[in-house]
Amino acid sequence: MAWYRELLVGFDLETTGTDPREARIVTGAVIEVRDGQVLGHREWLADPGVEIPADAVAVHGISNERATGEGAPADRVADAIADTLAGYWRTGVPVVAYNAAFDLTLLSAELLRHGLPSLRDRLGGLDPAPVVDPYTIDRSVDRYRRGKRNLEAVCAEYGVRLDSAHDASADALAAARLARAIAGRHPKVAALGPAELHRRQIEWYAEWAADFQSFLRRKGEADAVIDGAWPVREPAEKTV
Repeated sequence: MAWYRELLVGFDLETTGTDPREARIVTGAVIEVRDGQVLGHREWLADPGVEIPADAVAVHGISNERATGEGAPADRVADAIADTLAGYWRTGVPVVAYNAAFDLTLLSAELLRHGLPSLRDRLGGLDPAPVVDPYTIDRSVDRYRRGKRNLEAVCAEYGVRLDSAHDASADALAAARLARAIAGRHPKVAALGPAELHRRQIEWYAEWAADFQSFLRRKGEADAVIDGAWPVREPAEKTV
């Protein structure tokens, strides 16, 4: 059976901000999906240890009072999520994350911040893989389609139901179903095995980053730099 009809693990984080090296985890979700059907579900609520900005609360709806009153310590949440993902990767199960470079970089920064083993440490020195990123795939296979590329817009394009955007569980499930839908529409994606698809996404993301950087510089942003690393950019030094 094709990879997109086998077990996939949707993953999503909701956070305190938009910079993956500085933001903290507020909620996280991991959902097992086979051929679009939910098999298992885990979710976490963290006390991030910092104030959640009002604009972030407006996005995901988790107040500071709820996070501090009900959330587990941030280090325990980051450790549990990382262990869960590593367990799937060790058995070859693809982890699906929409805009994976954000979520996995943020998770990696949290692990470093709390002095915990990195994703690579948990995998015996191997890189986290396979990862399936519908954002990166869609942007490559339908490069010239007009309109937004956020999760809501791309779900609408592929007819994938998204019940509650910016809820970690809903977004994780939508990401897994979106991977299936994209593969169903694009035979060249469906024909790739998870390992080869992972390698292709590294290339596609780097190509997009180089093109976008060139575009910004042509528009006058001479110092613009777009990091082309995917699916995770390890922090250069310990964050605080």
